[in-house]
Amino acid sequence: MTGYAAVVLAGGRARRLGGIAKPTVEIGGRPLLARVLAAVADADRVIVVGPPVTGLDGPEPVWAREDPPGSGPVAALRAAVPLLPPGTGTVVVLAADLPFLDAATVARLRAAAVGTGATEAAVLIDDGGRDQYLAAAWGACALRRALSTVEDDRVSSVYAVATVTRLAVTGYRAGTEPWRDVDDPAGLDRARASWEHSAEDDPTGQG
Repeated sequence: MTGYAAVVLAGGRARRLGGIAKPTVEIGGRPLLARVLAAVADADRVIVVGPPVTGLDGPEPVWAREDPPGSGPVAALRAAVPLLPPGTGTVVVLAADLPFLDAATVARLRAAAVGTGATEAAVLIDDGGRDQYLAAAWGACALRRALSTVEDDRVSSVYAVATVTRLAVTGYRAGTEPWRDVDDPAGLDRARASWEHSAEDDPTGQG
């Protein structure tokens, strides 16, 4: 596949986690944001929309901020799109709190988003068949068009005006699926426990 850009949304208020800076929360000894960035390490450009985070490993991403800060994913996407490199064909759109996201899943999303037919975007679905809007890939032109079309701040509205492929992923240990995010203290505890169990199967820590 040709190159791509990644947009990681890291500006949420994390109210259910007490307002902490969720991207800096560690699972398996690494911040959530660092784990997401590792899954898109081969992107031509990575844009993180949210407050800058220091101490991340790997190349420094491009930082952006939605206006006003904390105004949601649609505003964040609108802040990121002008920063895409010229000629970008595919844009991966991700939340910053996906501890089990991996490069293989990102590649599958990219392939689905640029597949044959009228597909304009691809989105992961969870084990209940629900769309995970911040685990997705878009054709860049389609994303720009969708953002220019919708007038409200619901991210579901952006997908509603596009032709979307819904992608289920299998073969992962329960609790470590790449669409799982961290929304509240109980979810954080479950993610940490799942990561520890995975590490027992992969003592190198690369799992």
